[in-house]
Amino acid sequence: MKILVLNAGSSSCKYKLFNMDDHSVLCQGLVERIGDPTTGALTHKIAPDTDKEEKIALEEPFKDHAVALNKVIALLTDKDKGVIKDTNEISVIGHRVLHGGYFQTTPALVDEKCKKTIRDAFPLGPLHNPPNYTGIEVAEKLFPNVPNVAVFDTAFGMQMPEEAYTYALPKALSKELQIRRYGFHGTSHIYLVNRGAAFMHKPLEQFNCITLHLGNGSSLGCAQNGKCIDTSMGLTPLEGLVMGTRCGSIDPAIVPYIISQKGISAQEVDTIMNKKSGLLGLCGQTDLRDIHRMADKENNADAILARKILIRSIKKTLGSFFFLLEGKVDCLIFSAGIGENDAYVRSQVVKGLEGLGICMDQEKNATRSGDERDISTADSKVKILVIPTNEELQIALTAQEVLAKSKS
Repeated sequence: MKILVLNAGSSSCKYKLFNMDDHSVLCQGLVERIGDPTTGALTHKIAPDTDKEEKIALEEPFKDHAVALNKVIALLTDKDKGVIKDTNEISVIGHRVLHGGYFQTTPALVDEKCKKTIRDAFPLGPLHNPPNYTGIEVAEKLFPNVPNVAVFDTAFGMQMPEEAYTYALPKALSKELQIRRYGFHGTSHIYLVNRGAAFMHKPLEQFNCITLHLGNGSSLGCAQNGKCIDTSMGLTPLEGLVMGTRCGSIDPAIVPYIISQKGISAQEVDTIMNKKSGLLGLCGQTDLRDIHRMADKENNADAILARKILIRSIKKTLGSFFFLLEGKVDCLIFSAGIGENDAYVRSQVVKGLEGLGICMDQEKNATRSGDERDISTADSKVKILVIPTNEELQIALTAQEVLAKSKS
């Protein structure tokens, strides 16, 4: 079985084609600057991350997503370098969709009802849902015989109990505007929980863990018996941890205060909080490699403070989740760009937690590797794992499962 995974953005489209017999990636690519009348870029890799990898780079305008995906199809089916003969070899297309709204709790086979759900959630995901929807509509036209599955980024958070997702706002208002904590990075958290259970050789339904998806956008997930009981992000991806350009959780009264004092609009404040805050707002940088250099080599006070604030925000959320699980935690799972690669952040997050049974082996932590690994000490009651996330594979696995259920 071959499954194509699409992640359509407003001016880009990522794709991966999987052979589900062994979960290998036949090819992957990225189309950028879609809609730019002068230039666009397509990077296509055949057999990526293998000794047979071959890269094709194109620069030409792509006026819309249909033109871009037509070019992708041409590469997939190329007589000499294609990995399939025609599009009918693809069994199903899995689409990353940011938001499923208030009522969509699970992935779904795309039909008119599913598409209406995605459209209805446009106000909740204005930057992502419209291009995600466009990707689905284009795929339906270009792959007419291939079913499509929508995999929602909110699926993990939609498992939360009512007391976890409900804000203490007037009930009628929350219901009218579909206000609740949704949580995001759901595909990554689901993948990490499943891989963590397998790594620990524990049945999923008996597995408790805290997942730390730490990157430019960051979130923590709290899973009890394999199901989400809390997550750090909320109605939008802004809530929770300090991130690259997002401020994370702040006193909500700051918003009307800024509006009244600066005479700017709510939308302008939203832009400040999402795109000009976080590490960028604190020290002018978002890449932790630059921040480490500024802090350690240049003794830059802003960088030192930004790093401390970041680690503190992670640690505070980690502590609250540890208590929600009543200390019955099998492991912590670090993942994503920072979680997988930044030994300093990992060590500082768990520093001083030995009394809670969380003990890191510093030598293992300092060893770079792209593999799943245990970086805790042999006697650590709570294991500390590093698991590279694979959201595209999780989307493919989910699409495969949804397709099988639809046929049964």
